[in-house]
Amino acid sequence: MTLRAPARAATLDGGRGSRARGTGSAELSPNCGPDAGSDPQKGVISAIAEQRGPGRPRKEGHDERILDATVKLIENDKPVTVAAIVAESGISRAAIYRRWPSLPELIAAALDKGRAALEVDTSGDIKEAMIALIFGDPKALRGSTYSDRRFRARMSLVMQNPDLQEAYWKSHVRRRRGAFEAALAEAMRRGELRDDLDIDACIDLINGVFYYQVVVRGTGLDDPTTFARCREAFEVAWRGMAS
Repeated sequence: MTLRAPARAATLDGGRGSRARGTGSAELSPNCGPDAGSDPQKGVISAIAEQRGPGRPRKEGHDERILDATVKLIENDKPVTVAAIVAESGISRAAIYRRWPSLPELIAAALDKGRAALEVDTSGDIKEAMIALIFGDPKALRGSTYSDRRFRARMSLVMQNPDLQEAYWKSHVRRRRGAFEAALAEAMRRGELRDDLDIDACIDLINGVFYYQVVVRGTGLDDPTTFARCREAFEVAWRGMAS
């Protein structure tokens, strides 16, 4: 299956080559994975892994080269296929298979490359600490090497492919939410926020404002009006959480 994004967005290609070839070479497919069930295409990667056994130890630097190659394809609006990643990185298919069981998981890792690790200082005022993190330096929050182009490519790709969306949520988005979860839980413990809050819903509420600016309004935090709107939305959300 080849997914074609809207104009000038990177595409996923994981379909026609997803059958086994020869002695065990296979194309990584969005449907491949350890829980592939009865679909023969979905079980290709797992079957190959079983045939290989433990295999050779991983070589240092291969992960970075594979991820860098995938990022380059995405940011240059090229189809992201295993063949293209092999050609760009110089790393064999077998080495790719050993590291990522499916193409969506590889692309999810590439889309997250360069993202900053989040940490909220809960030693003082938690609300002010969250404001400082979210609004203090938007580029630092996203990651200094994480481009706006890759962010928009990520949005386009995950909306096309539910498997990629799920892989990105499980492996990266949930991990980045951990700092906010811990901060809001501590604020609830201190009595600064209501003790009946659904923390997941609160994080979705706060994050949703920013995604709406990019996806619907087509703006970013570098626009002063947008920045002020997001800042006020945070205050509205916090007042609701505290009342």
